[in-house]
Order: sequence, then structure tokens, then C-alpha cells
Amino acid sequence: MSAGSIFFDTNILLYAEDQRDLRKKALAEQWIDRAWEEQRARCSWQVLHEFYVNATKKLGAQPEAARELVRIYQVWQPIENGAEVTERAWYWMDAAQVTYWDGLILGAAERLGCTVLLSEDFQAGRFYGTVQVVNPFVAQTHS
Repeated sequence: MSAGSIFFDTNILLYAEDQRDLRKKALAEQWIDRAWEEQRARCSWQVLHEFYVNATKKLGAQPEAARELVRIYQVWQPIENGAEVTERAWYWMDAAQVTYWDGLILGAAERLGCTVLLSEDFQAGRFYGTVQVVNPFVAQTHS
């Protein structure tokens, strides 16, 4: 895996806060910490919106605590889903039969120049253009 930017899918950020699976929590935290330290972490506003909703609804986080985490993740310079990202989402829907929401993730990762998409919701190891999917719960962080 090259040293390009790493795009974090929502589930990785959620696992970092989830006390129910301590193994996944530790691995998610490890990836976040390393990407943060190396200034390689990126995401989209879609990811942060999904994170906030799921942190408060599924994990039971207090709204202000979830808001503070969103504010912290803003340092990653999240991208908006504008026209270019939307066009790429449609492309990936047609080319790879992904959902619109997953297409937006791929389009945002591409637009940000990320070489890695951390997610457990995509096929690990698969390339979408120049973006490779890495499942952080089966891969190691020594890249």
C-alpha cells in the first residue's frame, strides 16, 4: 500500500467509539491515530453526517459529544458531495454496481486523491480506479 491519503468510511469512525467490540475499537483507533499522525486521514461530509446520526442513534452518544467528534474530524478537510463527486458516484454505480451512497464514498475518495479506502463494507483488496479498499480489521497498518 502506498503512502497516499487514507479515506475513512463511517463505520471505522464509529468502531473507534463503540465499546461493544473492543478488538475493532482498538484497530480503528490504531488506524485513525496513525493516519492522523502522518497527516494522511481524509473523509467527506457525508461520512461525518452519517457518523453523527449513527453515533447518537446506534451508539447512544450524547449529541454534544458526537458534535465535538465531528468538529475534531473537520481537521481532515472533509469534501462536499458536489457535481464532480456526484458524477463519479453515478459512474461507479454503473461500472461496479455499487449503491449511490457507496458511489459517493468512492467519488469523494478519488476527488481527494486517496489511494486507500478504509471500510469493511466494500470488497477488501478491490481497486476502484486508483483507490484500493482495505478492511482495517483484517489488514495491518504497516504501510
